[in-house]
Amino acid sequence: MIARRSFLVGAGLLLGAPALRALAAEQTVGVAIDDFAFAPATLTVAPGTRVTWTNRDDEPHAVQSSDRTTFKSRPLDTGDSFSRVFDQPGRYEYFCTLHPHMTGAVIVQA
Repeated sequence: MIARRSFLVGAGLLLGAPALRALAAEQTVGVAIDDFAFAPATLTVAPGTRVTWTNRDDEPHAVQSSDRTTFKSRPLDTGDSFSRVFDQPGRYEYFCTLHPHMTGAVIVQA
């Protein structure tokens, strides 16, 4: 913990206080793509959280928001990942463009 704190303090000197707060506040949460499903299918996070989808299946998958404009990944082969930071509160539903029966949601709550 001391090493991480020292790093963050050092980063604050290089990045400035606002960037340091953003670095310290950002969390990363993972969603596995496995057996033609997103796990967890519904995820609740705080604003500023980075969500990373990782394909654990033997088949390619792609992640796209249901509104088709908020986010879209390229096709993900086995082991590939796609990330997005969710800054604004709301419900973000998504699906796999290659297998539309695969659906999920990210709920951002303050």
